[in-house]
Amino acid sequence: MKILGLLPRPISRCIGITIGLTIYALHGRLRRVGRRNLALAFPEMPDSERRRLLRGEFISLGRQLAEVCMFPRYTRENIESVVVYDDFENFERAYARGKGVLFLTAHLGAWELSAFAHSLHGHPLSIVMRPLDNPYIDRLLQRYRTLHGNRTVDKDDFIRGLLSAMRSGQSVGILMDTNMTPPQGVFVDFFGIPACTASGLARIALRTDAAVVPAFTVWQAKLGKYTLRFDPAVELIRTGDNEADIVANTAKFTGVIEDFVRRYPDQWLWVHRRWKTRPPGQSPVY
Repeated sequence: MKILGLLPRPISRCIGITIGLTIYALHGRLRRVGRRNLALAFPEMPDSERRRLLRGEFISLGRQLAEVCMFPRYTRENIESVVVYDDFENFERAYARGKGVLFLTAHLGAWELSAFAHSLHGHPLSIVMRPLDNPYIDRLLQRYRTLHGNRTVDKDDFIRGLLSAMRSGQSVGILMDTNMTPPQGVFVDFFGIPACTASGLARIALRTDAAVVPAFTVWQAKLGKYTLRFDPAVELIRTGDNEADIVANTAKFTGVIEDFVRRYPDQWLWVHRRWKTRPPGQSPVY
């Protein structure tokens, strides 16, 4: 990673994409999971198009690898050559409420670049992350993520970390597109299929009235760079039935993610077994 970060950006990106495509070619299990997920999400899509999208995912992952390796080189003065804001005022309005901001995001595009670029502009946040299995890469990535004021929150202790951050009016990024198990997850539809989904964001938002702002960093080929887009804060569903509201808002948040995945289907993490946990009585899909 350190060597890749020392190279000129075009060369680093090219090598990163080559690494991604090499993994695509050699890792049969990931290809099988990706093909299965794409078939579930887009059953009417020609198989040739699904293969193109899956290959595009590995290109996206390789490009992001190169960007992460170059984090130590990026500054507030040069970061806009890599990523630019889109609808930044949506974040400003949410932050001005003073009740904290929960960034609703996913493994789409360059998710690692989102928090990093935002911190370079003077807006550090807490990131809910699971430690990586490789301790060396985990330590290096933790150092890169926190170069400009960001801090990480362990996924196993994120409720307490989120409550503390909201009480202080801080911002927190949450990747909520991974498979969960009850009771941490509830079943809501994702591409029309029940998916066990983290309910913590909805629980914290309902409890603290923090703003839930969709935020995604996606590659724009015409620009030759990424855009970090903020959508208006999601209006929470409040009926007075807390448990029902948690499920309803989790479904609403998941719908936001699905909409972005449909817009940028070659930049989402299809190789994750998103539908692994099944409702009682349903057969495995993998």
